[in-house]
Amino acid sequence: MSITKRFWISLLFSLPMLANMILMPFGWMMPGGNWTQLALTTVIMLISARPFWQSAWASFTKHHSNMDTLVAIGTVTAYLYSIYAMATHQAVFFESAAFVTTFVLLGQVFEERMRNNASNAVEKLVDLQAKDAEVMRDGKLVKIPLSEVVVGDIIRVKPGQKVAVDGVITEGTSTIDESMVTGESMPVEKKAGDKVIGSTINSNGTFMFKAEKVGNDTMLSQIVDLVKKAQNSHAPIQNLTDKVSDIFVPVVLIIAILTFMIWYVFLDASVANSLIFAVSVVVIACPCALGLATPTALMVGTGRSAKMGILIKNGEVLEAVNEIKTVVFDKTGTITVGKPEVTDIVGNEQEVLSVATGLEQSSEHPLASAIVKKSESMNIKTPQVADFKAIEGKGVEALINGKKSFVGNDKLLDDVEIGKELEQQVVELQEQAKTVVFVGVENQVVGLIAIQDAPKETSKEAIADLKARGLKTVMLTGDNQRVAEAIAKQVGIDEVIADVLPSEKADHVKSIQESGKVAFVGDGINDAPALTVADVGIAMGSGTDIAIESGGIVLVKNDLRDVDKALALSKKTFNRIKLNLFWAFIYNVLGIPVAAGIFFGIGLTLSPELAGLAMAFSSLSVVTSSMLLNKARITSKAKVA
Repeated sequence: MSITKRFWISLLFSLPMLANMILMPFGWMMPGGNWTQLALTTVIMLISARPFWQSAWASFTKHHSNMDTLVAIGTVTAYLYSIYAMATHQAVFFESAAFVTTFVLLGQVFEERMRNNASNAVEKLVDLQAKDAEVMRDGKLVKIPLSEVVVGDIIRVKPGQKVAVDGVITEGTSTIDESMVTGESMPVEKKAGDKVIGSTINSNGTFMFKAEKVGNDTMLSQIVDLVKKAQNSHAPIQNLTDKVSDIFVPVVLIIAILTFMIWYVFLDASVANSLIFAVSVVVIACPCALGLATPTALMVGTGRSAKMGILIKNGEVLEAVNEIKTVVFDKTGTITVGKPEVTDIVGNEQEVLSVATGLEQSSEHPLASAIVKKSESMNIKTPQVADFKAIEGKGVEALINGKKSFVGNDKLLDDVEIGKELEQQVVELQEQAKTVVFVGVENQVVGLIAIQDAPKETSKEAIADLKARGLKTVMLTGDNQRVAEAIAKQVGIDEVIADVLPSEKADHVKSIQESGKVAFVGDGINDAPALTVADVGIAMGSGTDIAIESGGIVLVKNDLRDVDKALALSKKTFNRIKLNLFWAFIYNVLGIPVAAGIFFGIGLTLSPELAGLAMAFSSLSVVTSSMLLNKARITSKAKVA
């Protein structure tokens, strides 16, 4: 039976006893007296309170105690004593057992509703999916259910329609509203060759696209899955809460027993009054708010971050972010645009480009793509190569027309001749933040190709935001030292570690970790080990699948400024968890002495039913505190300063 149904049953059967309490001073008595109260309370205990007993017993059999243990003991004690008191013609307090159950369930109803509200972001994302698609089948466009779309289908999207699945535009242009997935408010212009995201809304043009990812592989499905996992995860601080609860419950029971003994033995109180104090201690101490502190803040924080285009995968990330000292960046595709272009060719253009293209045409490296693209624009003939060999972190070599040829960086030049004039040109190009590729034949450099990958427009602002938070910034790249330093100077990076082989990135991150916790931001396959080794891995949303899998945070919009937002929101969420835990502990610590009757002499007491009501509102206050994360301001410190 649901918590809500149990609450309404408990409330319905408690109301007659509430009326009896209110109207008794005016001479009205409940028909049937104590027998009616017994019947009403028994229904509540058997239906509404039973799950508390079952949970408490299950924990007891495993030599543990939980929050339900205190509720079960408090209500059962009040119920059984009232039966005894009724048999011996003494005052009963069935209403205490009934009201405590009702108020505890009221708190849980509040919890459930707040949890549902917190997870609504996920359900809204699921509802965004298109229901059908207009697909080319047998030369005709036919409308089919979304579930029947397969990879490779050509799909037409008209103005105002939703993009069915993830894919690449093959024909047409348009602008697309991607805000529901990326959080980006401005429509994005799209043309042939551009990627589109399922469930986004086409604005004004008609286009055709080829389906690349369908079903659970689409970005929206992955976002929903990641957010659900994050909301159900535990931050390490939750382990502390669980350990405290294991100790807290037995301590409370001991205090309750001592309270009863002191009032009954030493202060000559009646059994009924002594028992009321003891039961009040048990009920007021029930640490329901303690158990809500972490999961509610996690759900709200990760739900809000998803709306902003920032996916936080689990609670461990939130806690690690709080202690980050250094943020390390990959260069290509992270700080820079990731679409390098050939800017200069030194030497015979035809020969240099021909050799370079022949060697690089099979490579997927961004620099190789830039060379091939330049060669195609100049209609350079591509020669046949033999004995192709890739050298990690250096370049490639092969035979062209029987001659040993190579393309790569200066690490390939150990036994190769290069004139002073070329050396000077290399320095000049590198100081302009251009990557220099050496092209050689038979141990002699025949030319240079300068390639430039400009920083993203947002990189400088993003770095400034992080530095304003007191974080150190480092660039970790396989590029030349001069080029890396030139880029770093443009965007404001504190430290540069250049000439790093892909296999060495993780080792450098470990070295930096000796000075404090590290966040690593990257997007490539070669970044995956560093993303995994770092205390917090932040993957760019445009990156490779393996990089996104390795990161603890994914920036869907591919905007470097979201690194600062991700860290800020993670910190706020974790700080809210700590605030919730603090108030939950303080509430219990302050409530127990009042319930135990320490302030009885000045007229300050707490009955079991009021203790239950206070506990319900304690839970509500913690959940409300978590919900306020939706209103928390995420501002750039660089702009504020």
